Amino acid sequence: MSKVKKRVAVKSAKKLRSPFNIYWGKNNYLLLIVGIVVTIIGYYLMSIGPWNSNESLVYSPIILFIAYVIIFPLAIVYKRKNQAETNSTNK
Repeated sequence: MSKVKKRVAVKSAKKLRSPFNIYWGKNNYLLLIVGIVVTIIGYYLMSIGPWNSNESLVYSPIILFIAYVIIFPLAIVYKRKNQAETNSTNK
């Protein structure tokens, strides 16, 4: 009888990378964190003082608007130009 060799599955030593690394860079994560901090500040301003204070009725909605309408979409859409793209546009 012949001996049958067993195959040993060798796992590659590659690191598993997140699929978001393709689309999101350091600046996107930074903008996301800034958006979260600004949102927390907006809700904090809404919670302090009486319900008819300037912080609750004026400043807080403006800050939350900036966070939700400007910072969060900017964090999602922002993409840094590659070196090849900048060279082709300059020529």
